[in-house]
Amino acid sequence: MLKVGISGNLSLDTVKEFTADVEGLLDRTSAPALIFDLNGIEYLDSTGALALILSRDKAARKSIQFRMTGMSAETGRMIGIVSPEADRCSETPKRPAPNAWMRAQDVAARLSDRMDLLCLFVGDLAASLAASLVRPRSVRWEAVLFYMKRAGMEGLPIVGLISILLGLIMAFMASLQLRMFGANLYVASLVSISLVKELGPIMTAILFAGRSGSAFSAEIGTMRVNEEIDALSTMGFEPVNFLVVPKVIASILVVPILTLYADVLGILGGLFVGIAGMDLTVQSYLQQTKESLEVFDVVTSLFKSMCFAAMIAAISCHHGFQARGGAEAVGSATTSAVVSSIFLIIITDSAFAIMLHYIR
Repeated sequence: MLKVGISGNLSLDTVKEFTADVEGLLDRTSAPALIFDLNGIEYLDSTGALALILSRDKAARKSIQFRMTGMSAETGRMIGIVSPEADRCSETPKRPAPNAWMRAQDVAARLSDRMDLLCLFVGDLAASLAASLVRPRSVRWEAVLFYMKRAGMEGLPIVGLISILLGLIMAFMASLQLRMFGANLYVASLVSISLVKELGPIMTAILFAGRSGSAFSAEIGTMRVNEEIDALSTMGFEPVNFLVVPKVIASILVVPILTLYADVLGILGGLFVGIAGMDLTVQSYLQQTKESLEVFDVVTSLFKSMCFAAMIAAISCHHGFQARGGAEAVGSATTSAVVSSIFLIIITDSAFAIMLHYIR
């Protein structure tokens, strides 16, 4: 039995030397079994993993038993991606099965680490935003305008379509119930109040998270994977100030406008149902809408949308900064950003609902 230790980086740059050494070893050895000790591998990419699998196949053709030992979790994952059957010839140290207490400790430790990173990121972002207020010229306003166009103007069609359909559906479903009581006119109140107070900000924020928040996370995640963020730091640029602040400012400026736009189109969608299906006039519908809404409702709706915008942009950029690995890591970061944003939108809206109830 021959045991060979492999250390260092096994990647595209070193795979030719590794393949030549393995072929020479297989030609010279007369041992019935060959063991590769992978404990010393510091970095392994898909090319290096493929070279290990091909070495196994070459050994099998020479009737030499082949086994890999000492692989780390990351090494085993990469080999498993290239060849899911590789675990048949691998040997990893057996660990005791974790019990419920150990799993709870692991979850708590990971959650604590993530919260630490999030707090550090939020602190850096708050400091950068405060510095931007003191020195407005330090902000990359060209980037702010670019993100306002991409997140705002290019998002008008989908936001408008969803809002009109939402207003149509709400007015139609409300008319089915209110018609029995002869209260068709109050459809305008139901549509306007629900859209301005709750559904308008929430739907706009969710669409913004799915459309623009995911783009923010994917952009920064790709830069992290390609080491472009490290290059920015080397050149003296602060990554948070250079990449995140323009996105947050653009989001805060754009999302309230999108919310107001969604409210107006949703009310117009309800107006269409009121005129076509309930014999209401335009004047009566708009008059009832005006009487149902107050300035406080509109102001709180816009303030809520600003909070949603800042939160979505920040959490999306944070997940982008945490991307490590390759394209898979960028996809995972983007998915986590959207899911986290939607979850926080619902939690924040619930908090707003409780606070506004007691304020009024």
